[in-house]
Amino acid sequence: MSEVLLRASDVGYEVDGSRLFHELDLVVRSSEMVEVRGANASGKSTLLKCLAGLIRPASGAVAVHDQFAYLGHRAGLSDTLTVRENLRWLLSLCQGQLRAGEAESGIEDAVARLEIGHLLGRAVASLSAGQRRRVALAGVLASRARLWLLDEPLTALDEAGVALLTGELRRHLNNGGGVVAATHLALGPLPARTVQLGES
Repeated sequence: MSEVLLRASDVGYEVDGSRLFHELDLVVRSSEMVEVRGANASGKSTLLKCLAGLIRPASGAVAVHDQFAYLGHRAGLSDTLTVRENLRWLLSLCQGQLRAGEAESGIEDAVARLEIGHLLGRAVASLSAGQRRRVALAGVLASRARLWLLDEPLTALDEAGVALLTGELRRHLNNGGGVVAATHLALGPLPARTVQLGES
């Protein structure tokens, strides 16, 4: 039986008196992916930040029932640190959900799956936009979180990167994880429920 990983009830948000969304209800269960769609400025990124607890909705409530990993539109990496140092720092934020030794093994496994193991010693400043995105996604994989909140995860990825991400999403869902992704494009041939923002 599927588990509820996240529940949002009557959630609304306004910017300068303009309503982005209101009375939004969302339940995300294990092995389920939800794609948040909408035009630019419709509130996709804002909704993900509300779900992640980064900003407070103007109304309603959000309850997350398991560990989650959030990846914003920007990668959130330090240019001056190496890939490994960035991933270690990201996973230091997950100390409550990783057992001793899991961080390093998680990093090795994630970079191998996303085919960026050869970049571990390089400074992020030297990477392309697509490589940076793979590094940020590796942090999500290595966190071992059951719920992924992803803002435009396909940004800057080439065809090979998209294929790798699609495979990891499928694997995560098959293992009982859940995904909420704000996206302009369908995330591959994966079954997903759609939440459309910007409609009256």
